[in-house]
Amino acid sequence: MLGFLAKVVVISASGALSPGPLTIATASVGVKHGWRGGFWVSVGHALVEFPFIALLATGVMVATITSPLTKTILAFVGGVFMLWFGYMTIRDSIRSGREQPKQELQEITKSPLLVGIGLSGLNPFFLIWWATIGAVLIFEAISIWGWLGVPILFAAHIWLDFVWLGFVAQATYVGGRGGLYNKLLLLLGIVLIVFGVDFLYTAFAGQHLLPL
Repeated sequence: MLGFLAKVVVISASGALSPGPLTIATASVGVKHGWRGGFWVSVGHALVEFPFIALLATGVMVATITSPLTKTILAFVGGVFMLWFGYMTIRDSIRSGREQPKQELQEITKSPLLVGIGLSGLNPFFLIWWATIGAVLIFEAISIWGWLGVPILFAAHIWLDFVWLGFVAQATYVGGRGGLYNKLLLLLGIVLIVFGVDFLYTAFAGQHLLPL
């Protein structure tokens, strides 16, 4: 039992702590909101993640989410969302440079909860990770605890997201003030656009531009 939980933590860490759109977006949110922004991004992420895990546990989603058409649609929609978020972040960096570094961010950071929902539900690689690697953990948890294994697995996994995203958000809150404010936003916006382009390229070409 403890060995399985340890395995969940190690495997989950490989995904949660790796650089990706959700981490980058959380850093952007953290500039204004600090660790609380990371907390609400994590809540939004969890609101998408737990129902998806529950569906996988019934076996309903595994075949659907791994179909080529579904991958293409998710990559396209996720890419569009990423480009929009990157554009809004860059726009805020330019406005903050003209006005005051502590100016309120615009609509992209008004709801960290929606950031967590959008960058989870529209991230095909997050969904596919659960439909493949995560599915193995789901069914192993069920074999040990029955259906109670689903919430046990989720609890063993989700705390990493809260700790990591809270840390990222607070780190950018502390380091993103003063003269680095608009430069940080600009960099984050550019990185998000790069991810968005990679998502769209994947949707049409079936392969990544980025070595991820």
